[in-house]
Amino acid sequence: MPVIEVEHLTKEYQLGALQGLKQSVLNAGARLLGRPVEPRPLFKALDDVSFSIEQGEVVGIIGHNGAGKSTLLKMLARISTPTRGSVRVHGRIAPLIEVGAGFVPDFTGRENVYLNGSILGMSRKEIDRKFDEIVDFAEMAEFIDTPVKRYSSGMQVKLAFAVATSIESEILIVDEVLAVGDLAFQRKCFDRMEQLIKREHRTVLLVSHNIRQVERLCSRVIVMDHGEVAVDSNPQEACNFFYQQSDQKIIENLKKVALIRESESAAAGDLSLVDIKLVDPDGVSTDVVVYSESCSFSLTFRARIPLERIAIGIGVHTPDLLYLANDDSILSYTDHITVTKGDFEIKYLLKKFPLFPGPYAIRVGVAFESTDEQLYYGENLCHFQVVAGSVSRSRLSGQGFLSLNGQWQMRQEITS
Repeated sequence: MPVIEVEHLTKEYQLGALQGLKQSVLNAGARLLGRPVEPRPLFKALDDVSFSIEQGEVVGIIGHNGAGKSTLLKMLARISTPTRGSVRVHGRIAPLIEVGAGFVPDFTGRENVYLNGSILGMSRKEIDRKFDEIVDFAEMAEFIDTPVKRYSSGMQVKLAFAVATSIESEILIVDEVLAVGDLAFQRKCFDRMEQLIKREHRTVLLVSHNIRQVERLCSRVIVMDHGEVAVDSNPQEACNFFYQQSDQKIIENLKKVALIRESESAAAGDLSLVDIKLVDPDGVSTDVVVYSESCSFSLTFRARIPLERIAIGIGVHTPDLLYLANDDSILSYTDHITVTKGDFEIKYLLKKFPLFPGPYAIRVGVAFESTDEQLYYGENLCHFQVVAGSVSRSRLSGQGFLSLNGQWQMRQEITS
């Protein structure tokens, strides 16, 4: 039997500022007279969301800001009520949502432990029994009888996290609270979460923007998008989808505001770039390439005069113009490039695209072989996206931009 059942859950909010007394009276009068009153627009934070969670599942909930993640957790924790639909929860919930929100600044840390624990449903006996453990975990023994208003924000959150994770509950709801305190305490929080999940077999719902953390901790991931469930799948598939969705938004934004940086010679010189496109293995123009698979770039130039012995360079950079890789026709093309007046096409083929998944753009330069005199230079061209394919995007995240592509060797038996 599922411990959490969500059916057709919808939450709507009215947009706009609160109406003043005068406008409220005028609207009431209009209704009495049978005149129409223009309704304020509604925003659907959640839109017909349905899923169920079994006992012991660890479910990550990810999505862009405003996707409905925190609203969903508040519905599950009964902090907020739905507009439509139902939420059924079987078991005691410990919500780690906006930890420390119930602290009173003038109370000491000790008093706030008892107050916060009571708010979260703990009895006084239960708090008495766990008090020393809470203080030790938060590393606050020296300051526990000091008013909380003297604490730093990090100290407050550490104490609140210690209280919230001490509750003996069947279901734990965690909203972006694993990045509290300094690095050492973050590690401590992460270890506490792993203990609750692996040793105590709690049912956990985890919201986090740390996708690697989600993929490591969770057995299942739900991706929220504009209040709806976009994906509900295993961690690798769901996290790869989320990364791909985020990269697509970056590419779309870049295309809207793209500033193609070209040299002065590019505008009025003897050579200009007419078109550049990414081509998939089937010869179809695209803006997506799969990591470690083949692709090619097609460049069309317009020569206003005949040009002898020119060299063409192509490079890849990140959206913020960090140059990553480059190749030059002098290094790899055995012939000399000489063109007549008119349009001509150059193709650059890659058997295995080496850069890890993410958004990228192209830069192109053309110069004479002998003098390096520049004929054309442009960057921030041809925005495209590399997707993960069958590999885990989270595993590659933070590992740099490309593989060393070496070979591994191993010997089992070694004699001294």
